[in-house]
Order: sequence, then structure tokens, then C-alpha cells
Amino acid sequence: MTDPQARLDRQFQFLLEADKLRRVKRQNLILDGSREENAAEHSWHLALYALAFAPFAPADVSISRVVQMLLLHDLVEIDAGDHPIGDDIDWTAVADAEAAAATRLFALLPADQSVFMHGLWREFDAAETADARWAKRIDHCQPIFQTLCNADVPDFHVEIVRNNLFGGRAAALKDHFPEVYHHAVALLEGAKPDDQITQPLAFLNAADALKGVNRATKIGDGSRRENSAEHSWHIMLYAWVLAEHSHAPIDMAKVLQMLLLHDIVEIDAGDVPIHTGLTAEQLAEIEAREEAAAKRLFGLLPDAQAAAFRHIWQEFEAAETNEAIYAKAVDRVQPVLLNLLTGGGSWIDYDVTLEQLDTRVGQKVTRGAPAVWTYVHNRVAPWFAENARD
Repeated sequence: MTDPQARLDRQFQFLLEADKLRRVKRQNLILDGSREENAAEHSWHLALYALAFAPFAPADVSISRVVQMLLLHDLVEIDAGDHPIGDDIDWTAVADAEAAAATRLFALLPADQSVFMHGLWREFDAAETADARWAKRIDHCQPIFQTLCNADVPDFHVEIVRNNLFGGRAAALKDHFPEVYHHAVALLEGAKPDDQITQPLAFLNAADALKGVNRATKIGDGSRRENSAEHSWHIMLYAWVLAEHSHAPIDMAKVLQMLLLHDIVEIDAGDVPIHTGLTAEQLAEIEAREEAAAKRLFGLLPDAQAAAFRHIWQEFEAAETNEAIYAKAVDRVQPVLLNLLTGGGSWIDYDVTLEQLDTRVGQKVTRGAPAVWTYVHNRVAPWFAENARD
């Protein structure tokens, strides 16, 4: 496909369809026990697990490919739904439904991207490569800790974990990820583990709170406001799919790490809508809160990881490298498309004009992905013309 307009049409069609994964509820509860986790925020958390547990991965595993697999792996649930492992399920029928969903969803993309991403999804599903096997192990361990580290879950959730560890699919962790397996068994038996998993797991458990930070933008069906965890998942997909439109060559693995980590500080500092009018003093106060949050949250990790994660976050915030400039651009684009999809969304709430959108959003997007802003501006301009203030 050589027509840039047609190519962007298909890329955005896929990205907006992917938004529907937020509506797929899982049996797992988020860590505060308040509600069920959805498949989009679960996918973000898995990518974070992959990054935090990277030191335990076999030497032949590419963590960047594992992260990409985990971003994609549950997209098929948009059509096929989620199926708790404790239920009596016809898994052959599920596999057929998921294969059909993968064919439909990845076909929305331009042909070259469709082939690549569909192939990566198949690789994950088959679990025959080192990367896919490690991605599966991450996928298997996160729900276990989501249950065992949660003080407010039904007893049957704990029994599902017990059965999973002793005879279910997670039993393989004993041989292939023993650090996780023995930590989980200790938690199940009421012991207090003191091992290599303790620090990264403390960070991962703290990061779960990002699922409770709500943003100004609504999800695609307009039913609720998006949270910062599922937002982070969605913009990672945006960055990956739209990478060819970057202003400069970029290291995609670094971009995805930036977007995976960039909003974690909101757990302590909160989200600040871009269309909120703030003074220089207020912005400085927010910056100080975010720095303190980064120090606390990343400080839960072992020292080397804490320093590396904080450095990536600071690079994103500074927006001076090619990767950070592009990542900032993508972070601004996604809410624009969601607002358009929901009939104006936060533009109505904050009385935003097209000129304000160009200044607050368009300039940053143009800096990192100029062709993307040209495309997006042309899509949103008619809405502003039709809904202009009197």
C-alpha cells in the first residue's frame, strides 16, 4: 500500500477497533478488590511484568519481543471473549474463535503490518519459541499474584490459584520460573517470602494502582473515563503501529518502555488533563510531585532496575531524544481520536477550540509525527466547524 492517506486510514481503523478490548472483563480483580480487571489494563500490566522480571528471563529471550507479544495477545478477546481457567470450557472451540478473531482484527491493518502482527500473535499462541514461552510464563504468573496479594478476593479465586499451581498450567513454573513458583506457593501457604522476587513484585503490586487513576478522556463507547493503565497500553499500540511516521529514526523498544512507564507517577501525583489552564507555579508543583512519585515507586525495585526505569521516565519527560519526542507525540494523539469517537468528549467538558487543540496538542504531535497530525487535524476540523462556539 503506497497511498499514505489510505495507509493511515487502516492504521487508525485498527487502533480504534483495539479500543474495544477495554470492554472485555476478566475474572481477576484489580489489587484493591474493587472491580474486575479488563483485558486492556491486564495487557499493560503483563508488559510491565515482563520488564520488571527481565533479569530472570533465559539468555535467548528478547524482552522487547515479549512485550510486543503481550500487547497483542488478548486482542482476539474483542470477538472471542475471556474464558476463566476454572470454568468448564470447550478449549478447541475457543481456539477456533480466537483464530478467526485474529484473522479479522489484523486484516484491518496495511498488509505488511497485518502479516507481521498476525505472525507474532500466532507465535505467542503456539508457544514454541523462547520468546513465546517466556511471554506465556508472564501471562500465567500475573493472575496468580493478582489473587494472592489481594486481601479481598472470594475464596474460590484462591482455590483456582491452588489448582493452577498444583496440576494446572502454572505448574510448569516450578521448572521454568522457579523464583515465581516458590514465592507464590509461600504466599498460598501463608508464609512471608524473602527472595529475589520480593522487590520487583512490590513494584508491580504498587503499579496496579494505576488502574484506578481516571483520565478526562472517555473510552470509545463513551461509557466511562479511561484509566491511565489502559491508556498506557493503548498508546503503546499507537506508537508501534504508527512508527513509520516518526519524525526521525527511533528505537521502538525504548519508545515502548517509555510509554509503559510514563504515567506510573500518576499513582501518587494524579492525572492532569492537558486542557486544564495551569499557572507556572502549579506546573512546578506538579513536576515536584511527579519527581517524588518517581523516586518512591521506582525505588521499590532493586537499585539497578530502579535507576534504569527512572532514567527512562526522565528521558521521556525531558523530550529531547528522538524516542522521547515521538513518544510524547503519540501520547497526545490517542485522546484526540477518542474524543472524536465519543462526540467531543473532553473538548466539550473544557470548552476547547480547534486553535487551542492545535497549540496544546498539534505542536507536540507535529514535532514527533508531522504526517500523523496532518491526518488527525483533517479528521477533527469538521467536528470543530460544526460545533463552533457562538
